[in-house]
Amino acid sequence: MYKIFIKPILFLFQPETIHHIVVKVIKFYSAIPGISRIIRGLCIVNDKRLERKIFGLTFPNPIGLAAGFDKDAKLFDELGNYGFGFIEIGTLTPKAQPGNDKPRMFRLPEDEALINRMGFNNEGVHAAVERLKKRKTKIIIGGNIGKNKITPNEEAQNDYEKCFEALYDYVDYFAVNVSSPNTPNLRALQDKEPLTNLLKHLQQLNTKLARIKSPSLKGRAGEGLPILLKIAPDLTNEQLNDIIDIVRETKIDGVIATNTTISRENLRTPNSRLQTIGQGGLSGKPLTKRSTEIVKYLSEKSNKAFPIIAVGGIHTPEDALEKLNAGASLVQIYTGFIYEGPGVVRKINKHLLRIMNRIE
Repeated sequence: MYKIFIKPILFLFQPETIHHIVVKVIKFYSAIPGISRIIRGLCIVNDKRLERKIFGLTFPNPIGLAAGFDKDAKLFDELGNYGFGFIEIGTLTPKAQPGNDKPRMFRLPEDEALINRMGFNNEGVHAAVERLKKRKTKIIIGGNIGKNKITPNEEAQNDYEKCFEALYDYVDYFAVNVSSPNTPNLRALQDKEPLTNLLKHLQQLNTKLARIKSPSLKGRAGEGLPILLKIAPDLTNEQLNDIIDIVRETKIDGVIATNTTISRENLRTPNSRLQTIGQGGLSGKPLTKRSTEIVKYLSEKSNKAFPIIAVGGIHTPEDALEKLNAGASLVQIYTGFIYEGPGVVRKINKHLLRIMNRIE
């Protein structure tokens, strides 16, 4: 129904415009008595076999919504009705910022992909915190954090620290985003020395806050919150080896692989169209293979030393299973949610259960 009737209508509008409309529509009808219960009945798959216990958290299922869809924490409760095991908000920065000039999001229907150069547009971390204080459900929430565009890399640590402190009481894990291609020089923070320093600093802050906060607030009393690093798909194997070393040295909890790519290889979309669009991060089906390769490489080279959340090109149950078989503990979707519709989460979870039934 979604792909036949709803998606063609949605795709008549500019991507960013229709995104804001959809958010308002979901907010509106979710407030109607009984509607949220109906949506949950249609979308949620309740089965203990889908649970994943990872870095001190119990995920009801392994399918999450990637950062970017609910940047400002406006819709996390409502999105939980669609069957997700967890929601990642952000990317959030200390100060509100408008992001890059519009238009800044583009569909590539021939490739089932998106190109975006949003540039961490958000209302600031404190605006998100005020919404998180009104959280109504128990959906697991990750806080994806970054730096403001005007903050030089030499001072980036301060921006991540401000976001970390502000969100600490209101999220269940952190995703440190140094891999977006849409903030100038941000990816330079993936280099070994600055990244090690940043993550060590956040771990020290994590330990400090864990001692101060009430142990009843979180599941890992005294240990702080899980910290994950979100990496780019454009890293070389040598850089991936560095990532493994950094995770070991800093003792963060895991990696999110991967963010969007700057590559434009093997696309069906005409080059003339790509040139008109210009720069930005590519997500969707073209990223499927590369993100899986990185998940597999990190898992095997580290001897499964840390959990990996896989994201990139997951549009079908088979895509999700491929990521899990490659070594991922959890997966996230974004572009697949847009192209396949809200029913994709249920389809993936049902498929995983069918696989389990065959094994049993």
